[in-house]
Amino acid sequence: MKQLHSFEHIRSFFIFLILVCLYGIIVANLYIIQVQQQSFFSNLGQKQYNISTTTLPERALIFDRNGTPVALNKDSFAAFILPKQITDRAPIEKFLTQHFPAAAQRLATSWDKNFFFISRKLNSEQETLITQANISDIHILQEPSRFYPYACMSTILGITDIDNHGIMGIEQQYDEVLQGTATTHILKKDARSNRFYFEKELTVQGAASQSVQLTIDADLQYKITSILEQAVEQFQAKEAAAIIIDPVTGEISAMASFPYFDPNNTEQLVMESTKNRPTSQAFESGSVLKIFCALAALEEHVVTLDEMINCENTKETKIEGIRVRTVAPHGNISYLEVIQNSNNIGTVKVAKRINKKLYDYYKLLGFGSTTGLNFPGEQKGYVNPPANWSAYSIVSLSFGYEISTTLLQLARGLSLIYNGGHLIVPKLTIDKQFDSKTVGSEPLICEQTRRDLDAILLGAVEHSSGKRARITGYKVTGKTGTANILDHGKYNEDKHLNTFIGYIEKGCYKK
Repeated sequence: MKQLHSFEHIRSFFIFLILVCLYGIIVANLYIIQVQQQSFFSNLGQKQYNISTTTLPERALIFDRNGTPVALNKDSFAAFILPKQITDRAPIEKFLTQHFPAAAQRLATSWDKNFFFISRKLNSEQETLITQANISDIHILQEPSRFYPYACMSTILGITDIDNHGIMGIEQQYDEVLQGTATTHILKKDARSNRFYFEKELTVQGAASQSVQLTIDADLQYKITSILEQAVEQFQAKEAAAIIIDPVTGEISAMASFPYFDPNNTEQLVMESTKNRPTSQAFESGSVLKIFCALAALEEHVVTLDEMINCENTKETKIEGIRVRTVAPHGNISYLEVIQNSNNIGTVKVAKRINKKLYDYYKLLGFGSTTGLNFPGEQKGYVNPPANWSAYSIVSLSFGYEISTTLLQLARGLSLIYNGGHLIVPKLTIDKQFDSKTVGSEPLICEQTRRDLDAILLGAVEHSSGKRARITGYKVTGKTGTANILDHGKYNEDKHLNTFIGYIEKGCYKK
């Protein structure tokens, strides 16, 4: 009897011990689940009950100054496959090898991928090929893309990449504005069915995309580009560029480059054709700089328009031991005629009086600095500082060498002469939230200097090399320039850059 009672005690003890162990295991598991792995199971639950959705607004349009759309949206199509889900590779490999060889090569090392693009932005022929092939594993995806009705504006507008993000021009400069930002929602769903949603919670409020209106007139841009194309063909030139700007407001009405590119067909894009030449190419522009040298001379009162300058009636002479050549010989002529006739000898003699202050005036006019337009790729050019001058530098700088400028900088500098001495900030957009503020209201030159320069520019068109710019019923002022181009470190006398700058007013002058 005692043995049986002792056995019962032992059995009870072992059962109690087993229960304690089981309870300890349960407690330990609960600790692991609820404490150590709390974040894991919490995230698992969130995934079962919550879905995050992100939506992007449609990319906004770009308009010209008259409200004409110059960058629109259109649907494009992409072909893709799901490599991991494909059981029969042979038909796809055969089709891609025949019609999309580049994709076939990429796919050879991508069969372990979940998703694979065959091609994006399919053209009509490619769409037809895929449709007629009738291969069930090749799928078509609709994607947003851009369409540009004015190819002549390509170097201004730029383009978007394959994912519709701006990568050039206005598309790049205002990418965030045009694109907007994504809105994110959390949807509460039934974990046992993806069809039932109980609650929609906004977690990130996106920003709507905003259109951009340019100061560019699309029709004027087209006409100017056509003129440039004709000029390039007529003179067998390599390239050409032009800019039209309001000298008071700084609004750019046209900014043309030739050659340009087709923004709707970028499969074989030549990068040279994508440059916006008026902003991104800085050159030694030659004699057009004489008007700004004259500005410095008149403002410093080292010369007057009627002062007679001895140009020595020769095409070549030496001034303080430096050889100076000019196109046509002149004798004693007024400073007005020196600049109008673009005589280098007379120009240098007066520039010697200004000396190092000429650099200060060039910098004051904005040369060697960006204009504030903030256009992608804008160049600031270069003005050789006095610390680097040689004996020839003042000679070079007086007629447009040792200083490189863009067309935009030249237009800005000339605008200062027209508007009474105010250095404007060029603008490409009309909406004030995108515009830069104009420079201070204090004029940089006096009224007499402005009048004298206006007289020089008018005379250059009426009586000198700018005669072809005359238009009946308009006051046309301007200055021509010709510069030799650096070719492998030397100036090539057979390669020239020809430039004309000027301003025009209707009904202000009668011939």
